[in-house]
Amino acid sequence: MTDRVLGIDVGGSGIKGNVVDVTRGRLLADRHEIPTPRPATPEQVAAAVAQMAAWFGWEGPVGCTLPAVVRGGVACSAANIDSAWIGTDAEALLAAATGLPTTVVNDADAAGVAEVTHGAARGRGGVVLVLTFGTGIGSALFTDGVLVPNTELGHLELDGHAPVEDWAAARVREERRLGWEEWASRVNRVLEHLVRLFSPELIVIGGGVSRRWDRFGPYLEAETEIVPAAFGNQAGIVGAAMAARG
Repeated sequence: MTDRVLGIDVGGSGIKGNVVDVTRGRLLADRHEIPTPRPATPEQVAAAVAQMAAWFGWEGPVGCTLPAVVRGGVACSAANIDSAWIGTDAEALLAAATGLPTTVVNDADAAGVAEVTHGAARGRGGVVLVLTFGTGIGSALFTDGVLVPNTELGHLELDGHAPVEDWAAARVREERRLGWEEWASRVNRVLEHLVRLFSPELIVIGGGVSRRWDRFGPYLEAETEIVPAAFGNQAGIVGAAMAARG
C-alpha cells in the first residue's frame, strides 16, 4: 500500500490540496488552492475536487474532507456548503467524479488526527481538543488519542449565540472588522465554555487564522494549555490523506 496520498480539504471559502507522505506526516508538494464553488452543491464541489486531482496528475488514493457530519461516507449535515449535501453519499460521488478511490471525513476531525498523530498534540494523553477557526469553528475531540467523531462544537449555542461560530469564527472577525484582542475575547469565552464541558488537558488552535498566531495567541486564556497547530491550515489536508490510507 502506498504511503503517498492526495489530501483535499473542502472549506467554506476554498478547496486546498497537497500530496502527503502519510507515514511521516510530510507535505510533498506545493499546496494548490481553488475557490469553493458558489453555490457549493455536491455536483459543483465534486467537479472542483476532480479538477484538483487532475491538477496534480493524480492516479492514486484520495482523502477528502467536508465541513459536515460524515458517517460511512455519507454527509449528514452541511455547514458553509449547500444543504443539498445532506444525505449525499459523498464518497461515491467524489470517487465517480475523480475516477479514483476516495475516502471522505469531517474536516475538523481530519485536522485533529493530523495534529494528534504528527503535530502539536503528538504523544499527548488524556483529553485533547483541536479547534479550527476559519469560515466556521470546527472541533475534534480525543481521549488518549482516540477520536470522538463529528462533534461539531462550533454549532453549540452560547450566550444566546446559535451557532456560536456565527459570533466567534475567524470570518466574523474580518466581516465585523474586530481587532485581534476584541476577537480573542470572544474566542476565550468559547474556550471557557468548552473547558467546563470537557476538561481538556490540551487545546490546539488551527484553521486559516492560525497563521496569525502572533497577533491573537498572546490574548488567549483558558484553564488549560493552549498551543497553535503544527500544520496550520494544512492539517485538514494531512488528516484527509491519513484517512484514505487507513
